[in-house]
Amino acid sequence: MPEFGELLHGWRDRLSPVDAGFTATAGRRAPGLRREELAQLAGLSVDYVLRLEQGRAKNPSAQVVGSLARALQLSRAERDQLYRSAGLLPPRDGTISAHVPASIQRLALRLGDVPIGVFTADWTLVWWNAMWCALIGDPSALPVEQRNLALALFGNGPALPPLEAEHGFDAFEASIVADLKDAVSRYPADARLNRLVRDLRAESEAFARHWVTESAAQHTSEQKTIYHPDVGEIRLDCDVLLAPGADLRMVTYTAATGTTDAGKLDLLRVTRGQATGSAPQRVQSPGGPM
Repeated sequence: MPEFGELLHGWRDRLSPVDAGFTATAGRRAPGLRREELAQLAGLSVDYVLRLEQGRAKNPSAQVVGSLARALQLSRAERDQLYRSAGLLPPRDGTISAHVPASIQRLALRLGDVPIGVFTADWTLVWWNAMWCALIGDPSALPVEQRNLALALFGNGPALPPLEAEHGFDAFEASIVADLKDAVSRYPADARLNRLVRDLRAESEAFARHWVTESAAQHTSEQKTIYHPDVGEIRLDCDVLLAPGADLRMVTYTAATGTTDAGKLDLLRVTRGQATGSAPQRVQSPGGPM
């Protein structure tokens, strides 16, 4: 079996920078991704990627391997091979997959003007584009295990600012709990999901209350108001799109053409939210902080 670093290097050389969301320039010496580009996509340091490729870093975690597999747009079989080469068991059938198919990544990248975040069935954020970072903030600043929306809402995840809910913030919380109940019914063998639910039921009265009362709910388009330090208040339509066959949720933000909010989103496309160097605040919204 090829070594982990050998696979990593070979698949990095194979992936087109354009397909990964980067601009190909005439000065590139190799057709594939640069090491720093892979590190950026996977949320890792360049030095760590270098040490992995050279075999000097041993025993990467399952989270690291999963992030690299998504960044390299590997097929499911290739992903499993990467896990095995790291001495890890691939994700089992019957558990929630964090794998984002290359086709979904390519589609999202071609919608680069739209902030997009991709979540798993347990509402863990596993993929996002540059516009998501410009609008919401860079998720790579958070540890992988802290990128779960339910944990942020009910547990010890990243603190959320005060939220105003036109249709009731309680209703948004209820919809997330209903999604987790549905996930538990479909992935009963997923240990991480079961642990998340068990901990939240013990730690959060709101979660426990919703757990015993809520059933599956359909997500609908809702407007959210985001307070960004560079462009001020920006009101956007938030949609949750399901990816058939992948059990993923694509969360998108858009604004009607010609509106003030569309102009602010255009400004963020140019500045990538870096005009002041400060991170945007999270969401004040009728639907919650997605």
